[in-house]
Amino acid sequence: MKPLPSRVIRALDRFNAAHPWDHNAHYHRWIMRQLPRRVGRALDVGCGSGDLARLLATRADSVTAVDADPDILVRAREQTRPGAPVTFVAADALTGLPPGPYDVITCVATLHHLPFADALAHFRRHLAPGGTLVVVGLSRPQTLADHVLGAVAVPANAVVGWCRNGGRPAPRPASMTAATRPATMGSREVAAEARRILPGARMRRRLFWRYTLVFRRGAL
Repeated sequence: MKPLPSRVIRALDRFNAAHPWDHNAHYHRWIMRQLPRRVGRALDVGCGSGDLARLLATRADSVTAVDADPDILVRAREQTRPGAPVTFVAADALTGLPPGPYDVITCVATLHHLPFADALAHFRRHLAPGGTLVVVGLSRPQTLADHVLGAVAVPANAVVGWCRNGGRPAPRPASMTAATRPATMGSREVAAEARRILPGARMRRRLFWRYTLVFRRGAL
């Protein structure tokens, strides 16, 4: 597949920097559609500024939101209304998760920062029978389909940024200020490991450089 000319890429980069929008929040409503109408306990791993945790709180009896960055949790608490059933915890996703089980576990743009297989196995152990794990993740483009979706996402990203910001330059959303790093696992590796650790999990490649993974643990 022929790459875009470098001058076009630079122009798109400048445009996207002036019209930023949150690619992770784009999938929050989709995440909610994967969940039951009411759930008991929910866990959001890598919660950042807490947008998804607050959305989960509209449907869950209690939400535990975990992030390794205590500074961003200060912002998350400030943005959460008093009395909301959300508890923010500064902890490591592999060694410090509050004890489960949880009826719902969500993990958005965090899994590529962790040992992939260990993290999925850890989440499964914390999932209640009949519970649902939903992941929105990043992987390294590896297949023709990955590269085609990536190419389509470039102009689509600009259009969405323009529309969401009303055609005007906008500041970077607070939810996008956390440190990031590129994914190292390819999409095929992600799919193979997910099938091995979470039999029956459904993975789909998505626009805007993301994949989704849904696993429902069987009831005992």
